[in-house]
Amino acid sequence: MSLDQPTAEKPQADTPQTGAPIVLIAAGGTGGHLFPAEALAGALSARGILVDLATDERAARYAGQFPARKLHVLPADTVRGRSPMALFRTAIALGTGVGMGLKLMRHLKPAAVIGFGGYPTVPPLMAGALARRPTLIHEANGVMGRANALLAPYVTAIATGYPGICDGNPRLKAKAYHTGNPVRPAVREAAGLSFKAPQAGEPFELLVFGGSQGARIMSEIVPAAFEWLQPEVRARLRVTQQSRPEDIDLVRATYARLGVACELAPFFKDLPARMAKAHLVVGRSGASTVAELAVIGRPSVLVPLPHALDQDQLANATAIANAGGALLMPQDEFTPQHFAEELTRLANRPDQLAAMAEAAKAMGRADAAERLADLVIRIARITV
Repeated sequence: MSLDQPTAEKPQADTPQTGAPIVLIAAGGTGGHLFPAEALAGALSARGILVDLATDERAARYAGQFPARKLHVLPADTVRGRSPMALFRTAIALGTGVGMGLKLMRHLKPAAVIGFGGYPTVPPLMAGALARRPTLIHEANGVMGRANALLAPYVTAIATGYPGICDGNPRLKAKAYHTGNPVRPAVREAAGLSFKAPQAGEPFELLVFGGSQGARIMSEIVPAAFEWLQPEVRARLRVTQQSRPEDIDLVRATYARLGVACELAPFFKDLPARMAKAHLVVGRSGASTVAELAVIGRPSVLVPLPHALDQDQLANATAIANAGGALLMPQDEFTPQHFAEELTRLANRPDQLAAMAEAAKAMGRADAAERLADLVIRIARITV
């Protein structure tokens, strides 16, 4: 749906102290949820709108740097099994959270309640809908997650990172808006660095990361793949790699034996800047990773997390691969020999790397946070 169509319905709420409206953002504890939520919070704050954050106790530990006026902790739980006891425990946690959320709605009177996926968003969004506040969910992935699928019929509007994910349901499609995935300011800054493909004989910057569920396989496959490379390709490589602390010594020893220049760490705080310097990125395909690769415009080899119930990473990787911006490599095909073959081919094809970078960039929406903020302001009827 076009972003200039009118939507909902409720008047704004002002804080007694300042007269400024409050928007309540709900997000889980992963980067895929918190990063776009943080970007929206920044866009709303820049327009004079106060932002509070609602999440559960576990996710609250990761929200210390979130730009919110206040943090509200509501009970929540995910579905951990199909046994009656597991379902009962989940229902109790979510029901308690909704009850506390209704009290929060009466106290806070938010202009809108915005959710970014994950079960910690269910209580505040359900409470917002029951309290007849304007509500919106943002789905960052190429397929809707379970929590958002549960909430989608009840919310005022649905924002999506990819077009068309609600096309199969006319009721949801009627209130769906393709805003793109908001990215952090550091990503937008990194996007200013243009891509220059390395020519034959020039250094080749390779960035490898995988998050908490991907770093292990990257440490197993990527160093082993270098054993299959021709010496002239191997000599060009400059590797920056995320590795688990327990893997770093072995990975470093392998690279030292092969004569590969490397920088290893369990975590890189400046990952967007490192993406911008890379000639090729190897990683998982979470929504935030794919959105950042697209905004910065860098070619990638993406290895989706296998066996996920929603297959969200596969959907994300497929979308950017079909656009020509990435090479999709399922984990069962991500072998040292296969990766070495593809790395050799790309290292010898600067024209293809440049085309992939351009295709990725064409998918990116650097203004997604502003587009999402516009939608929030419109459904909440906030005057700025």
